[in-house]
Amino acid sequence: MTEKHSIVGPARGEPLPAGRVGVRLRIPLSGSPTARWSRDLSARLTLEVTGHAAVGHLRVNDIVQGQEIVLEGVESGEAANIAGAVERSVDATNAACPDTTDVDQRENVPASEADAIANEVRASQRPIAPDDALPAKDSD
Repeated sequence: MTEKHSIVGPARGEPLPAGRVGVRLRIPLSGSPTARWSRDLSARLTLEVTGHAAVGHLRVNDIVQGQEIVLEGVESGEAANIAGAVERSVDATNAACPDTTDVDQRENVPASEADAIANEVRASQRPIAPDDALPAKDSD
């Protein structure tokens, strides 16, 4: 089955910290894409916006976060074009992602070997005291 995702809602805007240019846009997706789909989307969006005047501050690496496309540095001069660029990129990514039934689903090692390696790691780890697992408290 080919991996496919779609935009399922309108973009939401958030201000960025002082000193940064543009805004953060969050665009909801129909699911949580794989890393491969996410990288493909980033590459295709980069091609879509290359050469546009107001994309100098747009961050297009690691744009898929959970079930959202997150774009930082979107400037007002590019706002009218960004929706189309994202939609075309999602469509192209859906069309290009391979059929996952062709992927070899066999495990590379037996589960018992994975457990044995985890046991070796656990034996080498320093014990975690209950206080180490909690965030430090501020002193007043």
